Amino acid sequence: MNEMGTVELPGERVLLREPGPADEAALLRLFEECEDWFTAATGLPSAPGDVQSLYYALPEGADPGDKVLLLVERGGEVAGLVDAVRDWPEPGAVAVGLFLLAPWARGRGLGRAVAETLLERGATRVTATVPAGWKAGERFLERLGFALEAPEGVLRRAEWPRGS
Repeated sequence: MNEMGTVELPGERVLLREPGPADEAALLRLFEECEDWFTAATGLPSAPGDVQSLYYALPEGADPGDKVLLLVERGGEVAGLVDAVRDWPEPGAVAVGLFLLAPWARGRGLGRAVAETLLERGATRVTATVPAGWKAGERFLERLGFALEAPEGVLRRAEWPRGS
């Protein structure tokens, strides 16, 4: 297990770490639990191939070596996943393609604590995508200070104004 850090959340041990082969079942379970997000994003529930595609999905022009997958592990259980690309679309930027929390982990401050921990790592620009109409995700990003742009297909882009 390659641990990327801990998240400050009172009374809980929360780790951010890279997933490994032994995490496939936990990721499948997370994706099944998050059917609401998949349905909002794609119109369909998740499928087993969605876990494998995580490792290969990149924005056009991104370097595969800049792909970052982080599991959010709370109390030894996988509670979420962050899928991001460093240095895209420009050096110093980070593009977050997926920020997923299991329904049982939502609404407790965990998402905010994870996001703030990651935002503190010094990216000059952070963009995120959220399914159009996914109100919970839009509210989450707005509370973190992201500015939402107009819908583009099924995704909306949001940008975090570093230093403002």
